[in-house]
Amino acid sequence: MARKPNSLFGVVLAGGGGARLWPVSREHFPKQFLSVGGKWSLFQRTLMRLLPAVSAGQCLVVTNRQIDLEIKSQILALRSLFPGVSRHRDRTPIRILKEPRGRNTAAAVGIAALLVRRLDPDGIMAVLPADHLILKEARFLRLLAFSQQVARENKMVTFGITPDRPETGYGYIQIGPATVRRAGCAAHAARRFVEKPDLKRARHYLARGGYVWNSGIFVWKAAVILDEIRRWMPPLHSALREIDRAIGTDQEEEVVRRVYDRIESISIDYGVLERSDRVAVVPADIGWSDVGDWAAVYRLSPRDRHGNVREGPAIMIDNENAMVISKKRFVAAVGLKDLMVIDTPDALLVCRKDRTQDVKKIVGQLKSSGSTLHLMPTLVRRPWGTYEVLQIAPTFQVKRLVVSPGASISLQYHQRRSEHWVVVSGRARVTRGKKGFILRKNESTFIPPKMAHALANGSAEPLEVIEVQSGRYLGEDDIVRFHDRYGRCDPDPPISAKFGGLP
Repeated sequence: MARKPNSLFGVVLAGGGGARLWPVSREHFPKQFLSVGGKWSLFQRTLMRLLPAVSAGQCLVVTNRQIDLEIKSQILALRSLFPGVSRHRDRTPIRILKEPRGRNTAAAVGIAALLVRRLDPDGIMAVLPADHLILKEARFLRLLAFSQQVARENKMVTFGITPDRPETGYGYIQIGPATVRRAGCAAHAARRFVEKPDLKRARHYLARGGYVWNSGIFVWKAAVILDEIRRWMPPLHSALREIDRAIGTDQEEEVVRRVYDRIESISIDYGVLERSDRVAVVPADIGWSDVGDWAAVYRLSPRDRHGNVREGPAIMIDNENAMVISKKRFVAAVGLKDLMVIDTPDALLVCRKDRTQDVKKIVGQLKSSGSTLHLMPTLVRRPWGTYEVLQIAPTFQVKRLVVSPGASISLQYHQRRSEHWVVVSGRARVTRGKKGFILRKNESTFIPPKMAHALANGSAEPLEVIEVQSGRYLGEDDIVRFHDRYGRCDPDPPISAKFGGLP
């Protein structure tokens, strides 16, 4: 009897911060949610890229609590891609696994492999970062199918990108001769992994050949990566076994939280792949970019005859190889060369094009100084629309809410703040305590702390509301939801509930 092919599972790693794309990318709205070169975000395009090869029910997104709501919102925006999901039910078959805390890719891959192995002992995982861009999607799918064949031979496949420039921001892999060739695809043995090189070594690798960029895209059996974790990372393997034993028990959630507190933060590349003799590299000409810094955005953007990129309200005079991006404010740039100007409502970045890797140092200093400029952008998307922070102070902040037609904000209350709503456009259906009423333009209402309230837009036009918050704590986590049509008030189910039918 012919052997049944292994099931393919898609694992999307969506917990990164994207510090090098500050100030547009923030910790609570990282770069995977940005749209680069199209309508959909990088995260949404990653899912769309996987779905021709992986059923939605076998797609797992690993993320964290800071961005969980945006993950759900962006998946729901792709609702039409999932058969059997209605507009009213607001659910998709894609599973979301929220880690208690970020512990880099080794822990994320390990716990995903644990669950895949329970669903299919011979299951194969295609592991993709959520924030990469791939332009040649047909070629990607062909290489993915080929990589599954290589992975069935108990190899761990990584996609290697052929360098086209001396890049110092990527890790490299030196590859040996091809060991498997099929239908225009090849797999090579990995000779060694090389950390991000300086410019001299990067030029040497490019001239010599035989080196590829490590893309962070992997294909392997769940059982194989778990075995390699056992071999090379015994403490992580022990932690995963502890979680595995707790799944389905009353102690499951407590054990997962406790175990994550002691897991080392380390990448799967450094922890396993650089040490293993099972790694196979598949060269991948797939139009790949990790969109890792503003220089990458510049390369991906259309440029004028002087090499300039302009996005938003700006005038550029006598500039050369410069980029100006403005979300709202008018920018005038004169005589710039090889400079990046990124303007957002609350922060401005001016950077030389060859120093964009150092933008992450700004984020580090913001964190150490106690600033919040690295956390959240001023304009935030939600399933019901958007809110924009207009002004913020220690004891108050002012927001502009735009509620989409037919959408509603959850029935909720706040422990430590009051809110004052003023309708400036549209017609609002308000719930305040046990009362419901309509607010029109120039009308307002006051909501004290601990009072249940909701806001809905039943009209065909957007509803615009100015919200003034006042209190000793104004964080977004000061929300207790009673009812929410987008599933955000449901308590986080344990792993065993998310993956119903686990043996």
